[in-house]
Amino acid sequence: MSMRKRRSVLVAALLGAILAICLAVTATSAVASGPSLAAACSAGYVGLTYDDGPNAGNTANLLNALRSNGLRATMFNTGQNAQNNQALVRAQRDAGMWIGNHSWSHPHLTQLGSAQMTSELQRTQQAIQQATGTAPRLFRPPYGETNATLRSVEQQLGLTEVLWDVDSQDWNGASTAAIVQAAGRLQNGQVILMHDQYATTLAAVPQIAANLSSRNLCAGMISPVTGRAVAPDGTTPPTTPPPGGGTCTATISQGQQWSDRFNLSVTVSGSNSWIVTVTLASPQKVIATWNGSASWSSGGNVMTVRPNGSGNTFGLTIQHGGNWNWPSVSCRTG
Repeated sequence: MSMRKRRSVLVAALLGAILAICLAVTATSAVASGPSLAAACSAGYVGLTYDDGPNAGNTANLLNALRSNGLRATMFNTGQNAQNNQALVRAQRDAGMWIGNHSWSHPHLTQLGSAQMTSELQRTQQAIQQATGTAPRLFRPPYGETNATLRSVEQQLGLTEVLWDVDSQDWNGASTAAIVQAAGRLQNGQVILMHDQYATTLAAVPQIAANLSSRNLCAGMISPVTGRAVAPDGTTPPTTPPPGGGTCTATISQGQQWSDRFNLSVTVSGSNSWIVTVTLASPQKVIATWNGSASWSSGGNVMTVRPNGSGNTFGLTIQHGGNWNWPSVSCRTG
């Protein structure tokens, strides 16, 4: 064999060996990364939400923190802020966030008439669509206050109402540690309430990301069909439902409060087939409920709540009438 032929054979053999090594490394990487990617979200998805933006002083920093920690969130913007900060609305979109409607001026919508409600929501739809080219499909009522009239307006505008399972209390002066602790209670499909404008909330982002990762949870989108958190592509991962039958426990936690009313959340554990009885203290009156199917006693002071497909946490707004005591709750399976 000539020197030139031997050299060609050696070069071919060397190239073949390099190609084999590359294929082996690629295959090993694929095998190693596949399960880890699947495991990353094996416990499901949660919805991180930020209300009241965009704000010139903080939104850009919040977006940077979310992106650098690999998180996506739903930004419930007020129409006034969206109109005044259109570049920031586009920045939210470009950062991979989802954008929702939070009314034009953040009023107590349940105290308004249907026409005023429609104006508040419709003007916000138009402001966000003008900034991004797309109208929102999600709506969060200010203060979590809702009623049948508002839901009718939402339906007419093609909006899905989104409340929350966990309140971070950032609006109430919660520390960064407390906000992180609240996010640590999130389970698959649940949504947490946070706000755009607080330094404590911004500082919580890296720790929230680390906590979710440690529990194999991922930040997902909120489904416009169910109002629950799902994978970013809109699919709901298969999950094992909580056990049915047996006994259950209902636990009350505090929500927002105002001069004439306050919100409470009730979380049920132990069963997914539950019936919770809420007994009010006179002269209290429930003026709104969410994430549960409620019925009333003839006297109006006892409310019975059953699951409506929105998970095992429901909420209520109580007009206290001077009595700030929390109602009593009991749970039975059925």
